[in-house]
Amino acid sequence: MTRLTEIRRILWWILFLNLAVAAAKWGYGLLTNSLGMQADGLHSSFDGVSNIVGLIGLWLTTPPPDANHPYGHKKFETLTAGTIGCFLLLTCFYLLWKAYRSWTLELNPHVTGISFFIMIVTMGINIFITRWERRKGTELKSDILTADAYHTASDVLTSCSVLVGLVAVQAGYPFIDPLVAVLIAGVIAWTAFVVLTDVLSSLTDAIRLDPGEIRAAVLSIPGILDCHEIRTRGLAHHVFVDLSIHVDPTWSVAQGHHLATQVEEWLIAHFDAVEDVVVHIEPEGHSDSPPGVEEA
Repeated sequence: MTRLTEIRRILWWILFLNLAVAAAKWGYGLLTNSLGMQADGLHSSFDGVSNIVGLIGLWLTTPPPDANHPYGHKKFETLTAGTIGCFLLLTCFYLLWKAYRSWTLELNPHVTGISFFIMIVTMGINIFITRWERRKGTELKSDILTADAYHTASDVLTSCSVLVGLVAVQAGYPFIDPLVAVLIAGVIAWTAFVVLTDVLSSLTDAIRLDPGEIRAAVLSIPGILDCHEIRTRGLAHHVFVDLSIHVDPTWSVAQGHHLATQVEEWLIAHFDAVEDVVVHIEPEGHSDSPPGVEEA
């Protein structure tokens, strides 16, 4: 099974679970006139929407490199993760709006034992989804799965606020419900910040691998006298490397080309995330200054 196929399979399973969770909470919320459960059900439906967005993103990343996209289409996965981060922000604003309505209108849900049962069971499902998706996201180095795991985790926190609100209503303290919702909104906002920060790292070509580790790996190859100007960019699982090496100035072009190929093969084998390597060969003692100009 290929990496993209496995990610796609995981997203389809999670989409099914998210829709089931959303239907349970929203449906019973309507029956009991519980705005908290209705809101949480809508929040869970956002998880389903993010799964659909993720599947679309995977479809967009599938085509191989072409004339207009020589580096491939992998950044569509990053754009998809960014969309999920935006959904997190929308969820945050929605919770703040819900808290405002609960505070100003003094809306109290009708609490039953089934209310607690549905919330606890759906929380258990979301905890399972979060742990499974986060583990797979790390294992497959998928921005989509990692971002979506954060989104599902925010659903667990939202459900906690609903449970606390239900308990508070039964105890005679309905004002606690909107206060908890505001706290949860803050946590979700921080989660969105983490997701979007990683997205910006990919889109702005932030460094992806430690230059020191790459330099040490390259210098272990016989014949290389120095390695510098190491640059890395791309996604966490799809990294491009650009570097310069110094070789004996008496070497032929064929010898230099053979060594550059060794460097490329060595780095791709040594670092799982490396997709492509560009090696610039320079003779030892070479100066970048124009002929007749002395270096300062």
